[in-house]
Amino acid sequence: MAKGHRSQIKRERNATQRETRPHAKLSYARVSTQKACFVLDAIRGKDVQTALGILAYNPRYASTLIEKLLKSAIANAENNNGMDPQNLYIAECYASDGPTMKRIHPRAQGRAYRILKRTSHITIVLDER
Repeated sequence: MAKGHRSQIKRERNATQRETRPHAKLSYARVSTQKACFVLDAIRGKDVQTALGILAYNPRYASTLIEKLLKSAIANAENNNGMDPQNLYIAECYASDGPTMKRIHPRAQGRAYRILKRTSHITIVLDER
């Protein structure tokens, strides 16, 4: 058995399992996970310069959000980890479901249809080649 208080044991365990690669996360993005994944699939595995070029000319709304997020991840790599931006590539990128806002749309004869305004959490993890 490990010695110490439960919170101390958790702190030590989490310190060893901490993600060391530079990353950035956008929470509660007002775009559905499915629409964000179309853009993320286009840039997965590419180097950051190519990915920024793809995002700049992609007409989807999610590409503007992801471009801003990618620039943030590059800045994190440069400032926090001291990595060269020329050697970076996108190791992981994924979108997971966020909370869904439920709205009502009035219809004929007193009926109401539900509108689901979906959100997502988008994460980009970079690594060095």
